[in-house]
Amino acid sequence: MRQLTWRRRFAILSVISLLPLGCARSATSGQVHQDVAPETAKLAHSPAQVLPTAALATVGPQGAASIADITEHVLPSVVNISMTKAMKMRGGMQGMPFPFFFGQPPEGGERREQGMGSGVVISNDGYIITNNHVVEDAQEIKVTLYDKREFDAEVVGTDPKSDVALIRLKNSPPDLRAIEVDDSSRLRLGDVVLAIGNPFGVGQTVTMGIVSAKGRSDLGIEDYEDFIQTDAAINPGNSGGALVDMNGKLVGINTAILSRSGGYQGIGFAIPTNMAIPIMDSLRKYGKVSRGWLGVSIQDVDGEISQAMKLPTARGVLIADVQPGSPAAKAGVLRGDVVEKVQGRQVSTTGEFRNAIAAAGAGHTVDLELYRDGKLRTLPAALGEATNDGASPSTSTAHPAAPQGLDGLTVSELTPEARRQFSINDAGIKGVIVTDLARNSPAARAGLRPGDVLMEVNRRPVTTVREFADAYGKARGTVLLLVHRHGSTAYIVVKR
Repeated sequence: MRQLTWRRRFAILSVISLLPLGCARSATSGQVHQDVAPETAKLAHSPAQVLPTAALATVGPQGAASIADITEHVLPSVVNISMTKAMKMRGGMQGMPFPFFFGQPPEGGERREQGMGSGVVISNDGYIITNNHVVEDAQEIKVTLYDKREFDAEVVGTDPKSDVALIRLKNSPPDLRAIEVDDSSRLRLGDVVLAIGNPFGVGQTVTMGIVSAKGRSDLGIEDYEDFIQTDAAINPGNSGGALVDMNGKLVGINTAILSRSGGYQGIGFAIPTNMAIPIMDSLRKYGKVSRGWLGVSIQDVDGEISQAMKLPTARGVLIADVQPGSPAAKAGVLRGDVVEKVQGRQVSTTGEFRNAIAAAGAGHTVDLELYRDGKLRTLPAALGEATNDGASPSTSTAHPAAPQGLDGLTVSELTPEARRQFSINDAGIKGVIVTDLARNSPAARAGLRPGDVLMEVNRRPVTTVREFADAYGKARGTVLLLVHRHGSTAYIVVKR
């Protein structure tokens, strides 16, 4: 099982066996004992009694399909996926579970790993959607249907940035049943959902829960996130499995859980179909995903920034920088603009903004509704195509600004020497450079560091120490600073 750590621990829901092929794991056999109450023991020897028939579990209005009916309808569309990949080995005992029994592998030898996960049949001609981490680097993929039939499969395309993958059965049976897909945006908090997959490789399992949250992003699990959060029990091996609604339709692809133990703890995440299906379609048609690119640096708008910029609400995405020659620059987007909507859709976080731009696709034009100088305006932007990419404190005192009146902040002119010292290669960056910070000062608590270039004070450009000291000294309450650091810019609020 692969795990990711970001503030908390996220477990990616696939099961990986680290034993080489041909090596069997052993388990001690035993019996499971149950304590039986005396009254129950007496009933065990009593004549059989006719008990009332249990009502079928149903959710929704009277006459709605039962959960059992929904499960029977969906199960044939959910499959188990097993894969094998080879891992390069270094000589010696490293990586071998029992080096004394198996000997030392030769330098450059290979060890084979097995992985297990789940998938969802998306078309009757053998296409199956799953997670990228389930089939990543797979040399051999086998798919087992609900009726135990097994087929070889091949990868059609993968998108690691969203953790979506598309595979295809090499010899698809004529009776393969594709799942029906629903509009995930129609989900509401509290809606009942079923999670179906192959947890821990034990076989198809169905669990029930509710939609706990929508639009979960900025979790650090994937590059592009817009997760459905659910409390339906999902575990390692559920990766790529189906999250279905009470209409028996697919609304999400189970992907990760929030866990300190590596197992289910009540918080699971699924990629919504409105994000997964367009990615799958692109993989099927082109073998890759083409995402839109705007060319801006962005940050969330919080209460402090909203107050400092006199915005009507504390929502939207702040443009911290615009790349020269980018689609944003050509559209007239400026640093300090606050984007409220993309194509009429509200964006409240950087994650939502990135998803909206990426999903629009390269070559498409999107309307950006943004605030500038207290006024709402709309700018059309023709998107480009996103690529697959993605110093010691100085004691220089050249023309320093005295810390008196600057809350323990010392700045210097941005001289050629300072540029070399702090590797500021962009000649277009102008401002003053932070050379020292008093411990626990307001500037230090706000996150400023030596080497930061301060370009603006309360939206006013500053290029000299005198200009900075004058603007900063006159500011009251909060100070909005535009800061350049390591090639990017962002706004920081200092509380005086």
